[in-house]
Amino acid sequence: MNLVRTFVLLAAITALFLGVGYAIGGPNGMAIALLIAAGMNVFAYWNSDRMVLSMYQARQVDRATAPDLVGLVEQLASRAGIPMPRVYIIEEDQPNAFATGRNPQHAAVAVTSGILRSLSHEELAGVLSHEMAHVRNRDTLTMTIAATVAGAVGMVANLAFFFGGPRDANGNRGPMSGIIAILAMLLAPIAAALVQLAISRTREYEADRTGAQICGHPLWLASALGRLEQAAHAIPNPRAAANPATAHLFIVNPLGGGTMDNLFATHPSMTNRIHRLREMAGVVGPWG
Repeated sequence: MNLVRTFVLLAAITALFLGVGYAIGGPNGMAIALLIAAGMNVFAYWNSDRMVLSMYQARQVDRATAPDLVGLVEQLASRAGIPMPRVYIIEEDQPNAFATGRNPQHAAVAVTSGILRSLSHEELAGVLSHEMAHVRNRDTLTMTIAATVAGAVGMVANLAFFFGGPRDANGNRGPMSGIIAILAMLLAPIAAALVQLAISRTREYEADRTGAQICGHPLWLASALGRLEQAAHAIPNPRAAANPATAHLFIVNPLGGGTMDNLFATHPSMTNRIHRLREMAGVVGPWG
């Protein structure tokens, strides 16, 4: 169901993008929108991982510089049935982690120095299994596409100011053209962002489920998520605050998170995530 929901949401954000192009410039506007989206997606496909790792000043490590971490990643990648990803450490006090890369053959996993100090070996295994799940499920590519298209919707919607809405067969604008253009400029970016966030929440739930299967212990991940959520509220992440568009990459929201599922959240509520993992482990009763 999560996979179906993701495809439906991706189809929705694509249809929204093409609709904005049509509303602004008719068939020609839709064609221009399609070209812009294609160009941005090609750029993001090849460069998004390097950009985000550079943004966070991530340092690549190997068996010589971080033997325990690299060994654990190698073990979990084998269990997940994916190639060994590159491993990075970000010098950041807030405990957190993310995966990036266009496909499993070109994936990278980054963890903060804070998470290495804060979590037990078992909890870290749960977190890294979650990231292996993102890589195996190709969520890094899915979210890159969603974020790129959402950004392109905003870009094309801003063109409404210059194009002024669709024209008829004679090249004239109808009485509703200006209203359509204004609505597209104001509402389309919001709608695109909401769809992008919905995709992010869906993929997080699926990565929790798959990650729990990879490590074999859902409660390891549940325990880690609870600790990371508390730390995200207590320890700021300046780089994430300066680049809020990257917040969806992390296993928990680096900007402080939220207490419930809502349209504007990058992540599902932690209570719901932990409850689902406890159910997988056969634990009955409320959490928190």
